[in-house]
Amino acid sequence: MPHVTPPPMPPRMHLPSLLAALAIMLVGTLYPPLMADMTGKADHALALALLLAMSAGLVRGVGFVPYHVLWRVVFSGWTCAVALAVAVVLKAQH
Repeated sequence: MPHVTPPPMPPRMHLPSLLAALAIMLVGTLYPPLMADMTGKADHALALALLLAMSAGLVRGVGFVPYHVLWRVVFSGWTCAVALAVAVVLKAQH
């Protein structure tokens, strides 16, 4: 069994991550062509980056911090920010 360590301090809500995730969720719901390329086909790389940012933002935003280091990194505020930056770069290339 891998070694797990508790978070260094009690987790609290992380408002920037939560707001980013809610914005991605609302915009993706109200305007799905955001995740399409110029021909109207699904842009899978952009969708992956946006959904990763949304997932990490929701998990970290509500205050959940996993014990296992791997999941703590995957669902961190930094992952949300990096995935959102990747999504912006991918969208800017179109």
